[in-house]
Amino acid sequence: FKEHYNRKIEIEANVMMPSIPQLLIVLVIVVLIFGAKRLRNLGGDLGGAVKGFKNAVKEDEDAPEADKLENTAERVADAEHVADEVKEKEKKEV
Repeated sequence: FKEHYNRKIEIEANVMMPSIPQLLIVLVIVVLIFGAKRLRNLGGDLGGAVKGFKNAVKEDEDAPEADKLENTAERVADAEHVADEVKEKEKKEV
C-alpha cells in the first residue's frame, strides 16, 4: 500500500509541474504579447527593486539599537506635538 501511495503522489506532482516545452511556449507567447524590450525593462525594474529592498534590510540590521530607539523616540515626540496642535485648533474652533 505504501509503495502505491508514494507512486500516486509522484504522479500527481509530475502532473502539476509544467514541462520545459510548455514553459518555452508560455515564454514565446509572453514575448509576442509584450515585446522583448518591455520585458527587459521590467526585469531591470524588478531587479532594482529587489536590490533596494536588500540594501534597506541590510542598513536596518547594521544600524545600532540605540539609533533605532532614538529614531522611534523622535517619531513619538513628533506625533505627540502634532496631536497637541490638533487639540489646540479644535479648542479655538469651539
